[in-house]
Amino acid sequence: MALSLKSTAFSCLTALSTVFVSLPAHALDDQQKKEFGAFIKEYLIENPEIMLEVQEALERKQYDTRNAKAAEAVADNQKTIFQSKYDLSLGNPNGDVTLVEFFDYNCGYCKRAMSDVDAILKTDKNVRFVLKEFPILGPESLEAHKVSNAVKLLAPEKYPEFQRTLLGSTGRANEASAIEVAESLGIKEADIRKSMAANPNDAQVKEAYQLATNLGITGTPSYVIGNEAIFGAVGTTPLKEKIANMRACGKATCS
Repeated sequence: MALSLKSTAFSCLTALSTVFVSLPAHALDDQQKKEFGAFIKEYLIENPEIMLEVQEALERKQYDTRNAKAAEAVADNQKTIFQSKYDLSLGNPNGDVTLVEFFDYNCGYCKRAMSDVDAILKTDKNVRFVLKEFPILGPESLEAHKVSNAVKLLAPEKYPEFQRTLLGSTGRANEASAIEVAESLGIKEADIRKSMAANPNDAQVKEAYQLATNLGITGTPSYVIGNEAIFGAVGTTPLKEKIANMRACGKATCS
């Protein structure tokens, strides 16, 4: 009986809402508006779960809209996402599936998510993992990424170890800490500073920022695989599922 009354009340609320919205403001007098508002308030107080349903529906709509935008941007920016001249990769350079990560050296979630990707690379020898540097967490991040760019240019073979060491370190990444890591790998500070002066990574940063804007990426880590963008540190299992889907149907999500 309670369910029936609730359904009836909700139907009445929906009908009244439709009528109210469709009518011009002058179609209801002040007393009618007051009574209508009181009815809505009373119904929502008695059935607050409706607000949760509305919130869930809104979140689903926003999620679907964001994913649709990202999918369109992925289709329009294939080369920049997967084959940018500024990016280096880990794993198998000829892997059958490519996973791209937008990261910042000072991103705590990126540090924790590093083990997710490392676990995948350890067990799956046919994945190509592209590191897309995306310094968004302040001037110190930009400094660290400038040093990182110099390492890529001076000693690309040492970049993977540099990147994993700096990202996995504790404390704030900045120019000094990045140079310290580079020096531990045998790269001289003088050479780093010379490369930084001669080859500022402004173009790389600009490309990453524009790409992130197109994809709707506002934080790190964020990933791109196949035709989809994945927002946040989602963990190993969802990433493995996307990789498996790529092999099964050629898309990150199989219908």
